[in-house]
Amino acid sequence: MDSSPRHRDLRAELETLTTEAFRPELAEIDQLQTLEIAKIMNGGDATVPAAVAARLPQIAAAIDDIAQRMARGGRLVYAGAGTAGRLGVLDASECPPTFNTDPSQVVGLIAGGPGAMVTSVEGAEDSRELAAADLDALNLTDRDAVVGISASGRTPYAVGAVEHARARGALTIGLSCNAGSALAAAADHGLEIVVGPELLTGSTRLKAGTAQKLVLNMLSTITMIRLGKTYGNLMVDVRASNDKLRARSRRIVALATGATDEEIERALAAADGEVKNAILTILSGVDGPSATRLLAESGGHLRTALEKATG
Repeated sequence: MDSSPRHRDLRAELETLTTEAFRPELAEIDQLQTLEIAKIMNGGDATVPAAVAARLPQIAAAIDDIAQRMARGGRLVYAGAGTAGRLGVLDASECPPTFNTDPSQVVGLIAGGPGAMVTSVEGAEDSRELAAADLDALNLTDRDAVVGISASGRTPYAVGAVEHARARGALTIGLSCNAGSALAAAADHGLEIVVGPELLTGSTRLKAGTAQKLVLNMLSTITMIRLGKTYGNLMVDVRASNDKLRARSRRIVALATGATDEEIERALAAADGEVKNAILTILSGVDGPSATRLLAESGGHLRTALEKATG
């Protein structure tokens, strides 16, 4: 075992983190019945939403700043290692089919590159330089927003990403699960979701991972709402890339307009499958080219385009 001063210091640092704390009452959990373990785990999971709720004002402030940057053509970039990085990549990958974003608009960076999604890349999370290089490859600008994700709040890759992004003038958010983290201190917006010790000591894919997923859901979803990617609670920018999504597109148009199936099919065909355009033509009576123009003039906000068309 490596007992160098650096490793002794790291071990001492980890022992101070809430996410790494040992729960002595669970020292014999492997002796319990499966149902009892499941109840204990579920009870711990139930505390996560409350930890997120305690930070909603800070989360909302971060979202407003992200949306302002993206409205000017900026990007949302997630950067993390291990589970945290995988969660960022997952959230980013869901944006194109859900909100019809270009794949370059919401980007997930994971320490070690795409291969690290399924295989651990030794040492990648310990490199601030790797984070800087990954961000430089994106040609980061001051219109972009970078979210560093790390359960411990000390992962060099995540902290390095935030520090490098901030030096480039980008908006920075640090999402962690420990109070007083280096990641939060380095960011414009520090989001510390303190969920406490894990069922398995240090296994931060559990409660900490759940908390990070909940916050990332908010960051991307509410940002997209602010950017006009929805109409009410309907995903009007959905990309109909398969049969399920084509059926969903028809249902969204029906819910928004109350039109008949025949009217919906005609509108979608005239709009080349674009849900927003189809809704606008049905509700306002404008033709396809006019719908396209009104939406462009309204920055993609359907409600604004409807006001223009009917006002």
